Amino acid sequence: MNTGGWTGVVLRIDLTTGRIVKEPLNMEWAKTYVGGRGLAAKYLYEEMDPAADPLGPANKLIFATGPMTGTNASTSSRFTVVTKGALTGAITTSNSGGTWGPELKFAGYDLLIFEGKAPRPSFIWIYNDEVEIRDAGHLWGKTVWETDDEIREEVGVHDSVVSCIGPAGENLVRFACIVNDRHRAAGRSGVGAVMGSKNLKAVAVRGTGGVSIANSAAFMNAMWVMKKKIAEHPICGQGLAAYGTAVLVNVINESGALPTNNHLLSQLEDADNISGETLAATRLVSNKACFGCTMACGRVSHLPGEAQDKFMVTTRPHNWRIAVEGPEYENAWAMGADCGINDLDALIKANALCNELGMDPISFGATLAAAMELYEKSVIGDAQTGMPFKFGSGDALVAMAEATAYRDGFGHELAEGSKRMTAKFGHPEFFMGVRGQEFPAYDARAIQGMGLGYATSNRGACHLKSYTVAPEILGIPTKMDPAVTEGKAEITKIFQDATSTVDSTGLCIFLTFGVGLEEMQPQLAAVTGVNYTVNSLLQAGERIWNLERMWNQKAGFTGKDDTLPKRLLEEPIPEGPTKGQVNRLHEMLPEYYKLRGWTPDGVPTNERLAALGL
Repeated sequence: MNTGGWTGVVLRIDLTTGRIVKEPLNMEWAKTYVGGRGLAAKYLYEEMDPAADPLGPANKLIFATGPMTGTNASTSSRFTVVTKGALTGAITTSNSGGTWGPELKFAGYDLLIFEGKAPRPSFIWIYNDEVEIRDAGHLWGKTVWETDDEIREEVGVHDSVVSCIGPAGENLVRFACIVNDRHRAAGRSGVGAVMGSKNLKAVAVRGTGGVSIANSAAFMNAMWVMKKKIAEHPICGQGLAAYGTAVLVNVINESGALPTNNHLLSQLEDADNISGETLAATRLVSNKACFGCTMACGRVSHLPGEAQDKFMVTTRPHNWRIAVEGPEYENAWAMGADCGINDLDALIKANALCNELGMDPISFGATLAAAMELYEKSVIGDAQTGMPFKFGSGDALVAMAEATAYRDGFGHELAEGSKRMTAKFGHPEFFMGVRGQEFPAYDARAIQGMGLGYATSNRGACHLKSYTVAPEILGIPTKMDPAVTEGKAEITKIFQDATSTVDSTGLCIFLTFGVGLEEMQPQLAAVTGVNYTVNSLLQAGERIWNLERMWNQKAGFTGKDDTLPKRLLEEPIPEGPTKGQVNRLHEMLPEYYKLRGWTPDGVPTNERLAALGL
């Protein structure tokens, strides 16, 4: 069989000993788990003890491309970082775009596996077959942009691509991220803290190869069919390009589903101030695309005139940037509505700091929102925080973005994430999340399916693993009433399985606004030479989901963790179009377990595992 897509090579680096090994990819696993997220999860499951300390040397850190990564397919930029999350202790599958993933593929590698801990700060330089571990002592403490510049200067290959951590990862901020191409990030669950715990500052890569295609003619035909559908779709071809993901701010706010003031409310007053439309009209320089993308949802924004020093918190050079990328919708929500802030300049500034210092804006904003509730209810005061933490304070937002990355003052408390922080101050009920990870930008009381998706997400609260906002709010592929629970178990399972597969291909999940596995299947089959069908791809996604569930069980998670905070289950939304609603998880979860073939307490049955080859 003529196969393509995969390079067939795994690069394994033991940071403790300095041993570098290139080994054959397990092709049976590759075909069964597709690539990316699924394949890396399989390697993690087989190779490490899920009970290991996420910040200890026994944890493994895997960078994984998919068979479509680096091809001519639209959005073929994606790679996934898989590890045990520093924030959650659960299996973490954090996805990123840009150009770094294709570059690793062009260098000849499907997976990059890090083991152990380097004896001193180090970075990796990969140039095709040449792989080196280099000293990074001079880079420790540097920001993302500084690190990117200095590494490319040092290796002498200026079109190399750098994936690195900033000060947040070095300081083991629980929600530190890994940033590549200066602006793209494997953002959630603390993958950057894991990287920092290994004394690994960066991975720079340059590849001059390509991606083999099993059936080029069939691939090109399928590729153009999908690109045409994307271009003609109102969201993929128009909305995301014009306004970015923040086009959702007004949509979700008007639906009464925009969590505000740490989920005390579900609408933000003057939300349009931080919307994609306002950003485009007042602060946008241009849009920006990842490798191979025909949607270009990225935003390059700037702070004009008096806004440039409006939130200047220190004299460090990164505080003076006036042209940055973002904020995207989730970031605008977490640092905006969830903190009661509707000042776009504050969001742009804080988002830039999170990016440059290497920190997840979603968990940072949501953790600050929980701290603001603690402050508003007089649990903490100025003596602890050093400044007023009132909902709506852009000054607190920007100051704490800096302080959290360096663990300065109250930033040290925020750096632990909201679950640990709220528990420390005696109010764990203020934590708004699942499995230790903070919610993203949708109120589960207003959108029932999202509540089920949050509760059952393997990596903790996440919108990307089951985006039922698509049918419940946007009407894609068909409209479902967000207030009812009927049908939500089935659609959640389908979305989780399909997303697991999409994440594994190397394509972007945003494609699924306009196309589905029906359009992806011909491309994937043509690239790999494997006779995938839509059904076999859905089953691959289900296999991946169950494998991650099994990993979490070994890490100590049970069905009792498939729940939501009391606020969402028992405290109705107080006002607005969704007034009086709570999430009715108890109506959906039993049906979900049954559809999954799990026991009533959420354990995959032997029969279901056998059917999936597990």
